[in-house]
Parts: sequence; structure tokens; C-alpha cells
Amino acid sequence: MDNTQAQDPQGIGEQIKATPATALEVITNPTGFFRQMPKTGGFLPPLIFMIVMGAIGGLLQAILGLFGLGSADVISGLIALILMPIMVAIFSFVGAAILFVFWKILGSTESYETAFRCGAYTAAIMPITILLNIIPYLGGILGLAWMTFLLVQASIEVHGLAAKKAWIAFGILFALLAISSITTEIATRKISRSMAEWQQTNQAQIDEMSPEEAGKAMGKFLKAFEEAAEKE
Repeated sequence: MDNTQAQDPQGIGEQIKATPATALEVITNPTGFFRQMPKTGGFLPPLIFMIVMGAIGGLLQAILGLFGLGSADVISGLIALILMPIMVAIFSFVGAAILFVFWKILGSTESYETAFRCGAYTAAIMPITILLNIIPYLGGILGLAWMTFLLVQASIEVHGLAAKKAWIAFGILFALLAISSITTEIATRKISRSMAEWQQTNQAQIDEMSPEEAGKAMGKFLKAFEEAAEKE
């Protein structure tokens, strides 16, 4: 990436057009990208980048839902198409604050804006990680591992941290998030499987119920499932 490419485009339209090239560089040459990434220049360019990547991610979720792939169904996929860019924009500032504090603890002297930029451009892998999530359990771990690698590169190239320190710190964070990801996926799949079995067993009764009765029956099922899960 030369100096002209490193500068943020001035117009929103140009920023959007530059997103694919920027994302490709983050994916194929993360070390070089973060080494030459401007540490300042405003929040708008990286924010637009994140929103575009979120929109692409939401579109992929919707497409996967149409084919019954991944954890999303058709309805949740369509909801993701609308909400994901909004949620990405909101979480970008919260996520940047968390990274800012984390990097400060590790000894970084960079600003919140720099932390925001580092976190924003890691969103380049979002569409790919959504596709990886099709793979049960392993997909989420691979996505977390890739994100960890990008954050380590940002730690070294942008924040000037020692490679060993960055790998240890983000490696521990990766392990905690990986355990949480697996646990959550196991619980989610268990609930989905139990609901499908319950619906199949009680389909005839459900068809004869009024909406109010069906809602009450589902409430009893979820309560019983929650109590059983707590006992385990």
C-alpha cells in the first residue's frame, strides 16, 4: 500500500468504492496494512468501512438463511440484513473502547482514535467469518483465531508492542472467547434440537390450539427446559 492509498478518501462515495480494495489488503497483507495505516484522520472513514462490511455480512446472513445454512433461519437472516450494519456501527465505538483500555494496559501510548481504526479495519474478515460459521463449532474458532492474528499484528505494527507480549495477551483472550463460543453454540443447538423435537411430538395438539393456548404451552416448555438445564 503506497502513501496515496494510505490516505482516507475524502468523499463518502469514494470511501465506499475503496472498501473492497482495503478489505482485500487487510486480508492478504495485514502486516503491511497496519504498518502503513494512518493513526489519525477522523472516525468517518473507518466507520464507513465497518458499516459496509456489516451490510455485506448481513446480506450473507440473509442468503444463508434462505438456504437453511448456518445458525440463522430465513426470518433472522432478513433481520440481520437490516440490523447488522446498525449494530456494527454502534458496537464499533464500544469495541474500540475495550481495545483502547486493553492496549493501554499492555503499554500502548496511542489514542482512542487509533484503537478505533485498528478495530474497524479488522471487520474486513467479517463476511468470511460468517461463511466459516456454517462449520459447526470449528467455524467460530477459526474466525476468532483470525481476528486474534489481526489484533496481534495491529498491536505490533501500530501500537509498538513486543510480539511476545501481544501474542500472550491476545492468546489468553482468544482462549476465553473460544471457550465461551463453544459453550454458547452447544447450548443454542441443544435448545433448537429440543424445540424441534417438542414441536414434532406435539404438532397435532398445536394445530388444534388457539394462539393463546399455544403461547402458554410454549412458555411451559421453555420453563421446564430451563429448570432441567439448571439441574445439569
